[in-house]
Amino acid sequence: MIDHLGITVADFDASKAFYDKAMAPLGASLLYMVPMEYTGGARIGGYGRDRPVFWMSTGKDKPRDHQHVAFTARSRAEVDAFHAAAIAAGGKDNGGPGLRPHYHPNYYGAFVFDPDGNNVEAVCHAPE
Repeated sequence: MIDHLGITVADFDASKAFYDKAMAPLGASLLYMVPMEYTGGARIGGYGRDRPVFWMSTGKDKPRDHQHVAFTARSRAEVDAFHAAAIAAGGKDNGGPGLRPHYHPNYYGAFVFDPDGNNVEAVCHAPE
């Protein structure tokens, strides 16, 4: 149902460094940077596996609200690797890899806060 989404970040380079590492275990990477002549000077980049679906951009104002975004992992091992990579990239733990049966019996996720305090998750819905 969601085609793509975006967040505003305070420091594009710091967020790029974080997401470059955190997305790699999920098979995603920075796929596109919008030319600045189309953005009014903002830096806007899109991450994905086959096409950009997660966008981050700099804004005129520092982000005030924290967002939550969950990325699909293809396996529980990818969730584990995402969490480890995100922590190594400077993310703050917000719930290590594990089952969250209060959502459903096979909900396996991990949560970290990115450099702006956004709650970023990787989740696998498949049974082990």
